[in-house]
Amino acid sequence: MRAIAAALQVDPLDLLVDIDDPVFDIEDWAEPIMGNDRTDPEADRLAVLVAAAVRARRVADDTLTIAVLEEQYGIAPVILSRIENAHKPYDRWNDEVRGSLRRLFGVADDAALAAAVVAACARGELDAFLSLVANPQIRITKTRTRTAALRAELGGSPAVSAEAPAMRQAGASGARVLNASIGSSLETSVLERPVPVLDAATPPAFAPKAPESPAPAQPLGEDASVRLVPVFGSPLPDGLLARTPTGTFVEVPRSAGPNAYGLRIGRSTLGAGLPGRAVLVVDPDRFPSAGGLAVIEQDTGLRVIAITFDRQGHTLGFSLNPDFEVALDAFDPARIATVLSAMFE
Repeated sequence: MRAIAAALQVDPLDLLVDIDDPVFDIEDWAEPIMGNDRTDPEADRLAVLVAAAVRARRVADDTLTIAVLEEQYGIAPVILSRIENAHKPYDRWNDEVRGSLRRLFGVADDAALAAAVVAACARGELDAFLSLVANPQIRITKTRTRTAALRAELGGSPAVSAEAPAMRQAGASGARVLNASIGSSLETSVLERPVPVLDAATPPAFAPKAPESPAPAQPLGEDASVRLVPVFGSPLPDGLLARTPTGTFVEVPRSAGPNAYGLRIGRSTLGAGLPGRAVLVVDPDRFPSAGGLAVIEQDTGLRVIAITFDRQGHTLGFSLNPDFEVALDAFDPARIATVLSAMFE
């Protein structure tokens, strides 16, 4: 930011956006970015429902790891992250991605998929996940936290607290709703009631195989908290990483243990499905299982590996770049950590 500010001949603090400034208007700020490329609200709604359904499907079936989704369904981690966060309307995904989603939910075409996620929403099976996809308060809190951290790094006094103050927008205390129709292009009937996006508390159930006793998700509302942990990682020779603080933070899942941290991998050591710009959420208190990813601590640094079994049932870890393999059954468990999720910048 200092380099950018120097090029623009401005104070680095002037580059920060204060979303709590009374004169700040999100629409004015977004106009140069979005221009006239306005997305159909109904297409946006379907993207949110699909995102929530994919999250619910993964929570209900713990075998659907990031690796399994890539190997069996062809959904690369970077694509999975974008799907689960509704980064673009469903119909803007290419047919390969849409086909993978159709296989994941066992439906024949896009209309059937739309009908399936709408029906799941009508049954309340996505309520615990909708607020994770489309909760403006979470994004606002993350923005405040990150802005405060940047302001402190740049030597300025924090303009806002990481704790979210009351929202200034009218009607912010209530739940936001999205329009209930999807649009004729999907050729499917839809839910007749508004879809709740905040204050959802129904346990997940949208999956062919649901757990016997699913734990109810904690509701998210105006007091929703976001847990951020520091990100480490700088490249070392032979695909290793040093646990060097980067000065940045990443949001972690609620299930993450107290010692979880972020790890920027810097290089595609596991192939194109996990690009170098990815930040992993690592939990040292969990032991990995086959089909997932892990981080091992070697004498000279950390290494990101994929976990698999051989024909004799031995647990192996490997990377592609460099070509590396390690037998984990004899590896010190205290030096093995599970990768819970991946974020893509």
